[in-house]
Amino acid sequence: MSTSARLIQAARTLSDGLRSLTFAPPTAYVYCPLDYARVPHELYLSLYGEGKKRVVFVGMNPGPFGMTQTGVPFGEIASVRDWMKIETPVGHPEKEHPKRRVTGFACKNSEVSGRRLWGLFAQRFGAAENFFKDHFVANYCPLVFMEEGGRNRTPDKLPANETDAMESLCDAHLRDVITTLDPEWVIGVGAFAEARAQRAKDALGSSFKVGRVLHPSPASPLANRDWPGEATRQMVKQGVWSAD
Repeated sequence: MSTSARLIQAARTLSDGLRSLTFAPPTAYVYCPLDYARVPHELYLSLYGEGKKRVVFVGMNPGPFGMTQTGVPFGEIASVRDWMKIETPVGHPEKEHPKRRVTGFACKNSEVSGRRLWGLFAQRFGAAENFFKDHFVANYCPLVFMEEGGRNRTPDKLPANETDAMESLCDAHLRDVITTLDPEWVIGVGAFAEARAQRAKDALGSSFKVGRVLHPSPASPLANRDWPGEATRQMVKQGVWSAD
């Protein structure tokens, strides 16, 4: 089985497992792009998940105007449509917040984190094919959590009694991704993702190295000053990228 086919199977196994989980208030809505945006997600895996990768980046979970809309990790609309050349119809979550509609590639908002992340990769590598030749980007948790009023909740804010079963499934999926792509480096985008990458390394007993880059979220003052420059410096300092 090809690596992309293995990634698709792993994603389907993850979505099947997550479907039975329940979350208590203040979580009122849970979206799973692996279900309603399965077509673009699996197209992403098919196009760019083939072969061994030297570096795998791991994010935490979907942003409201990124993977939530496109099914692609950090999937800012323009980056996915224009750079990756992915644009397909997207469905809707079973229970959808009236203020947080999924409009797919018609979404008019831009995911800042995704724009910064994919923008750096496009600037450094040029065409998407150049980047994906030995890099890949995945998300640890594919679920989107919202409160009744529409406020976003991230997985690190959920109580342990709700995250135990979820993280068991997400951990297994991350190990599958790493085993499939056999990277030299797994880079957490932010501290949460780095910790989950380290947990995968400990469980697998593998020789890959774990690193981290600053999360490109606009909530970070440092990211707002010069995220591309800071992220590049971090990658070079860790020895993942060359200085030129």
